[in-house]
Parts: sequence; C-alpha cells; structure tokens
Amino acid sequence: MDMAEIQVIRQHLIDPEICIRCNTCEATCPVGAITHDSRNYVVDADKCNLCMACISPCPTGSIDNWRAMPRLRAYSIEEQLSWDALPEELSPEQLADLAPGAVMETAAPEVATATSPLAGTGEEVFNSTRYGATVPPWSAAHAYTNLYGAKSAQKTITATVTGNVRVTEVGREYDTHHIVLDFGVTPFPVLEGQSIGIVPPGTDASGKPHHARQYSIASPRNGERPGYNNLSLTIKRVLEDHEGNPVRGVASNYMCDLQVGDKVEVIGPFGASFLMPNHPRSNIVMICTGTGSAPMRAMTEWRRRLRKSGKFDGGKLMLFFGARTREELPYFGPLQNLPKDFIDINLAFSRTQGQPRRYVQDLMRERAADLAALLASPDTHFYVCGLKSMEEGVVLALRDVAQQAGLSWEALADGLKREGRLHLETY
Repeated sequence: MDMAEIQVIRQHLIDPEICIRCNTCEATCPVGAITHDSRNYVVDADKCNLCMACISPCPTGSIDNWRAMPRLRAYSIEEQLSWDALPEELSPEQLADLAPGAVMETAAPEVATATSPLAGTGEEVFNSTRYGATVPPWSAAHAYTNLYGAKSAQKTITATVTGNVRVTEVGREYDTHHIVLDFGVTPFPVLEGQSIGIVPPGTDASGKPHHARQYSIASPRNGERPGYNNLSLTIKRVLEDHEGNPVRGVASNYMCDLQVGDKVEVIGPFGASFLMPNHPRSNIVMICTGTGSAPMRAMTEWRRRLRKSGKFDGGKLMLFFGARTREELPYFGPLQNLPKDFIDINLAFSRTQGQPRRYVQDLMRERAADLAALLASPDTHFYVCGLKSMEEGVVLALRDVAQQAGLSWEALADGLKREGRLHLETY
C-alpha cells in the first residue's frame, strides 16, 4: 500500500453552526486555504499547512475544530460546503478501517510568508495581515463573548428596535442607517469594538434558515443612551450594482427597513481583542472607511462621555475617515460638532467631482510628523476597520511614516502586535 494511502492528517474544519461568516479567517489565511460560498466557510486540506494564523482572530471559536482523517479521504471542499453541522469524530476503529496501519502526519509543509520570497518567484511579499494584533490592549476592560448562539444555553436574545435613522444623504446606490436595539431587562454587556450577529427571519433559496450576519457595535459600553440597556449599529445597504441593477441583500435590507417596535433576534456578543485601552495616557488612532466607522464612533463617544464627566484627561484621539463623497460619509454632521481639542479629524474623499482622489493612507502620509510621534509612544493604539482593500495601503503608510522618522518598522510592528496596539478588522 502506498504511504499516502495510510497517512492520517489533522484536518482543519470550520463549525458551520457557530460561524458568523465574518470572513476573518479567509482574510487572515496566508496560503489561501480558506474559501466560502453563500452558506459556509471551509478549509482546503490540500492547502492548509496548520500555521494557526486564523485561530486567534476568529470571534466565535468556530475555526478551532479538527478531525483525524486519512489524507486521501479528507473531507473535500464540496462536502464541507454542504454541511449544516460538523461530522462526528471518527473512532479509532473507524479510522483503522479506513486506513489500516495509518501513520499520523506531523510535519507541516514550507509556505511563503510576508518576510520570505514567494515560492518560485524570488519576489518579496508584503502581507499586512501579519502585523495585526490578536490580543487586546493591557488596559482593556474584560469582554463577555458568545452569551447567545448555536452552542450557548440560549440560542438568541430578542431586542426591540427603538430607533432607525438614515445617517447619509439619500443616494441611488447606497443607504446607511443608524439602528438602535434595546434589550429590556435582559443583561447584554458589550464593549466598544465588539460585534453582534443579527439573524434574519425566513429561509434561503434552498429552504434553510438564514445564517446570522455580523455588525460592529457603534455605541459605547453604557448604551446608545447612557444608562440604558441598548446599543446601536451602523448598517449600509447597497441599492444598485455597478450596472444599475437593483440589489436586495438579505440582512442589510431587513435591518434598514425595520420600524420602531419591531423585534430582532440577536446572537453574540463577539470579539475579545479589538478593544479600546482604558488607561488615561492612551492615544487612539482610528482609520476607517464607510461603516467601518461603527467601532470608531463607539470609542469616540465613550471618551467624550468620560471627558464630559471629568474622568478622563489624557491621551489623544486621531481619526482618518474615508468615503467616496461627503454625502456618503456616515455621521458627517455630528463629526463637525466635536471639539477640535478633543479629536483630530482627517477626512478623505475619493470621488469628489473636480477633485483628485484622496484615500486615508494619503492623509496619513500628509500627517507623517504627528503620526511618527504617536508611533514612537508605547501608549498609542491603532485601529483599522473597513474594506479589505484599504488594509495594505494603511499598514504600508504606517511603515513608511516609521521609516522616514528613523524608526525600525519591524521592531516597532512586533511591539504593536505583541502588545495589542495595532488592530486590523477589514472585510
């Protein structure tokens, strides 16, 4: 018998029951082993090298599942895409029947990384994902996670819609709403930087219940309205595709069409690393696009409330916020009303008629002197949230700012990651 036929691997699988389809694992994987369809995220056994890069960033723990399988009988991508639940682990007897004389494979293959050449090309690769922290800042508050969900004692919690307002000017292609959910007397503790899952009612085209969709919380820990058991979300729905055809996304349209008094099924909360620091000297640099502004709004509002109450007098807030046009920028009006000595706001618009395209990384380079001073401080924390396409440009801009200031980027980046001071949450 060929050795490959009796080789047993530790196959990496994703639990479809608790996965919230946030795309963190696929975005993090350095070898492209994770993919998805409209229902499931799955791991290609032929590509996975067990590097574990995707484990810590997963907000639900759905990524941390393994099965001993003969290599030639590993679960295929097609099989995994059809699952509603993970298969049971094979017993030693079942494994012996499938692969008599099986030998467990322990060595992982060599892979290209961000600091080594791509296999066979000799070219260096810049992988921004490798710089993102998977631990929270040392002074962050304790986060509660997975209180409600498929593997929890209670599957969902019901929230009541108490507010739904548009936060961008009316557009043909887009529509962004600020939605407030109240949890009544049932505790639902959240922190700035966490997210929740919304379970849309009904079924998909195959007749299966819709999976939850993940949304970042846009309000501070003591509620959208201080002292109330509520929170807010920033949700954008796309109304037309680039060809002008109508688009009706399941969850975003469901949420944006809700009326005050409607009930919503919620799971979560999720996330234990993308959390803000609480020590008074801490500086926070926020870099975002579109609805990636949700956690930044939450952090800013919590700092504003602390400042107003006289409980915080210290670190700086700096915001780099990008959108196609001013009209598409969520919360544009309220941003203009924040005191200049409270937050340093930098806005980038990429589609303003008659103006050159500007992106957040362009503004960062323009503010290089200020950013360099912040980069050099161990009290500075960076948060990046928005479209995946922005991530590389932002991290490259940070690298360039550091190097121009005579700082060692690799040493600095290592500290930022190890100390939970550079967080990347892109989708």
